[in-house]
Amino acid sequence: MPKIVDLRSDTVTLPTPAMREAMYRAEVGDDVFGEDPTVNRLEALAAAKMGKEAALFVASGTMGNLVSILSHCQRGDEVLLGEQAHSFIYEVAGAAVVGGLSYHPLPEHRGLLDPGEVAAAIRPDNIHVPRTGLVCLENTHNRHGGVASRPAQIQAVTAVAHGHGIPVHLDGARIFNAAIALDIDAREMTQHVDSVTFCLSKGLSCPVGSLVCGPKDFVARARKNRKMLGGGMRQAGILAAAGIVALETMIDRLAEDHANAHLLAEGIAAIPGLAIDLSLVDTNIVIFDLVAPQITPPTFLSSLAQDGVKVSIFPGTCRLRAVTHYGIERADIDVALTAMQRAMTTQ
Repeated sequence: MPKIVDLRSDTVTLPTPAMREAMYRAEVGDDVFGEDPTVNRLEALAAAKMGKEAALFVASGTMGNLVSILSHCQRGDEVLLGEQAHSFIYEVAGAAVVGGLSYHPLPEHRGLLDPGEVAAAIRPDNIHVPRTGLVCLENTHNRHGGVASRPAQIQAVTAVAHGHGIPVHLDGARIFNAAIALDIDAREMTQHVDSVTFCLSKGLSCPVGSLVCGPKDFVARARKNRKMLGGGMRQAGILAAAGIVALETMIDRLAEDHANAHLLAEGIAAIPGLAIDLSLVDTNIVIFDLVAPQITPPTFLSSLAQDGVKVSIFPGTCRLRAVTHYGIERADIDVALTAMQRAMTTQ
């Protein structure tokens, strides 16, 4: 059976043989009691990678962001975040539903919040308005094409927030992609934020899981909120074992994904009827537009599928996304580009 070149997301990655072996052999215990040694080891490793005191293993990035927001805020607070932020667009308004919190979306500039606009959005001490409880950032930024924010850019926003006594949470689902793209240690991007989440189940290729990292007292609150959300896992070391392998062996190889993404983007730029801003391709996410009026997105996707290629689409638009990841090789990029060229010339 021909290989399917699945570029819909880096969440479609499969665990490596080393991960499967580690999961099989994992030493386990009851994590709700704090007695799973493999989970404890993963959490310590994650905290060290992020330069934080402690970490918490959670089921997903969405859960990680939600327990972080709940742990920073009081009911009735307002959360400042980008208008295209994953927490705002894709996380089912969990902070509002569960925490009684409101979102205040702000404009984004290449995936960044402007420090001046953040300052202007912070609520005054007034009985008529909610308290600003948290500022959320995202790095890399999903809907801005995987753009990587620099440490100085993150620090500029955190300085404003901290100047008003407001904590900052970083949605770092793909933070190691940012670190590899910028050729820096991930801790340079997390040193000024109060908490950070990152995913194991995207570019790092684990089957399940994310980590929440921050000060010990914050992680203690997050642990309780995780339990409230039903996220208290038992012999979770079977999953955590894959995460340890990922943090020890899978970070540097992200550079291969970035190289393949750039190759894909350059090929798309050469296909008439497709449009892409190459300056926005920092990491492993390639966002492009179908601009040929005679071809509809469903027709384009159907044509690709006939050649065994899958990409995703932003609903209701002609904007598409392709994501490179473990399991996608350079030859697969050639297959994808050939399929795209055929789709644009056979209609």
